Amino acid sequence: MEKKIIKMMLLFGGVSSEHEVSRVSAASVLEHINMDKYEIIKVGITKEGKWMQTEADAAAIADGSWEEMESNKDVYLMPGAGFAGLDVDVVFPLLHGRNGEDGRMQGFLAIAGIPFVGPDSTASAACMDKAVTKAVIDQAEACDQAKCCVAHRGCDVEDAAGVIDQFFDGEYPLFVKPANAGSSVGISKVKKKEGIPEALQVAFAEDDKAIIEEAIVGREIEVAVLGNDDPQASCIGEIISANEFYDYVAKYDDVGSVTSIVTDIPERLQQQIRQTAVSIFEIMGCKGLSRVDFFLREGPGGGYDEGELVFNEINTMPGFTKISMYPQLWEASGIPYEDLIDRLVELALE
Repeated sequence: MEKKIIKMMLLFGGVSSEHEVSRVSAASVLEHINMDKYEIIKVGITKEGKWMQTEADAAAIADGSWEEMESNKDVYLMPGAGFAGLDVDVVFPLLHGRNGEDGRMQGFLAIAGIPFVGPDSTASAACMDKAVTKAVIDQAEACDQAKCCVAHRGCDVEDAAGVIDQFFDGEYPLFVKPANAGSSVGISKVKKKEGIPEALQVAFAEDDKAIIEEAIVGREIEVAVLGNDDPQASCIGEIISANEFYDYVAKYDDVGSVTSIVTDIPERLQQQIRQTAVSIFEIMGCKGLSRVDFFLREGPGGGYDEGELVFNEINTMPGFTKISMYPQLWEASGIPYEDLIDRLVELALE
């Protein structure tokens, strides 16, 4: 009996500052997916919010030229009835940032009754909001976190700078981040009080709420988590940024940034890190996939054998570009990119 071909919609682009990263992620999936198993329906969302089905190849999707194709067709999503004129088994919403990773799209697809890759709307929204995530993880006492406070758009940024300076006892540097953004968009490293107002304005350009955190000195490490009811953690990866911190340019443009698999810390500590990643995944209510990011501080003796683990954030739709950590970690853990896509679709269809 011939195995059923799965009709998968690959959804990319979006009304988000991470629109371009989403396109590159989608192109990478197209280059790795097993076309014998899937009928791919490619749907892009422009920065203006228009949905279009396209026959564009991976290169045209990556560079954005897909939008100019005359063969593109408008797409409409109907509550409870799926996509008008399109028969779809599952959606892979490769959308990063606002309007794609923050629960809005997940709720939209759930109302339409279509299975999709990744966590549901509640988990996606909670994980996207760094302030909410920190509150939940703090309440669960799952892992140490950086000291932080929150500021809201509309505040007097000069007055806020004084309050923030006092909250951190005048200790710098600090990081100012939009609460709801990814790919390090809108993040500033502040080295003195005078830099806080401008950093807040940069963050407020992305979101109504900003997180201000102490800067943690330590190794930046990440763990990929995969599964529904019995999630598993990958091996541990490390990021060595080409810039002062791992900003958007360091992530996607600077060839000097390096990612590697961590092998120089004891297996006992590696196991603790993996277990903590799975615990955070479960506490936040995630399904399918997420990437959990930490800092590892040096221990009392100066090495990392007794290092202190500090939770940074969780990403419910991590990048899938050829240099992204999530597929790299599973590749190193024995699941090639092509098989990883299959597993994600299986988890969605569950």
